[in-house]
Amino acid sequence: MSQLFPRSANALARTSLAGGLFLALFAGWVAFTLMRSSWATGQHEYIEQPVQFSHAHHVGGVGLDCRYCHTTVEKSSFAGIPPTKTCMNCHSQIWTNAPLLEPVRASFRDNVNLTWIRVHDLPDFVYFNHQIHVRQGVGCATCHGDVDKMPLTYQASTLLMEWCLDCHRAPEKYLRPRAEVFNMAYVPPVRGNTVTVGGTTFTNQLELGRFLKREYNVSGTEHMTTCSVCHR
Repeated sequence: MSQLFPRSANALARTSLAGGLFLALFAGWVAFTLMRSSWATGQHEYIEQPVQFSHAHHVGGVGLDCRYCHTTVEKSSFAGIPPTKTCMNCHSQIWTNAPLLEPVRASFRDNVNLTWIRVHDLPDFVYFNHQIHVRQGVGCATCHGDVDKMPLTYQASTLLMEWCLDCHRAPEKYLRPRAEVFNMAYVPPVRGNTVTVGGTTFTNQLELGRFLKREYNVSGTEHMTTCSVCHR
């Protein structure tokens, strides 16, 4: 019986299988890369707001404390968005005719809230509590970045689960004294810098973090990485 397929068919079949495998791996790599890119996470991308509020000016320049606007950050899961009246505490006296602030004046005049767009917008299936993080010594800048240097606010971190788990598995790398949580100029004890807590001076972040972990009774890694802690 004569041969049905030419000898080149074997090579073609092997090439097709190898090509198919390569395409599948390449597609997986593309998907993996895209899911961690700013296109998917929104990291480092500015969000259009009704008023282009500058944290660099208000925090870095004027020196406003985070809690002046985000009033519930120490006692609630939600940090709080300031009402227009908070803005007008100052802007009824300064920049009273600035065109940039007309939406703020209109909001106060017409008693209609400004619609701010959340920058750090977690999925609905993720539970995050600001109060517990502040109480355990996690600084604002640890998650939100150097907002005191942001003319326009953007998402500083990826907000991917692996980013959260990195801190939950080793919180000692990030903890700071509670008195420094809202201090945007805080420098951890590295490269010759020292931090004194309770009469003890620390020159190493891990030593400080381990001390604060015991001092603030931070939960162990096993509990911190349990799914139900964040997914409720």
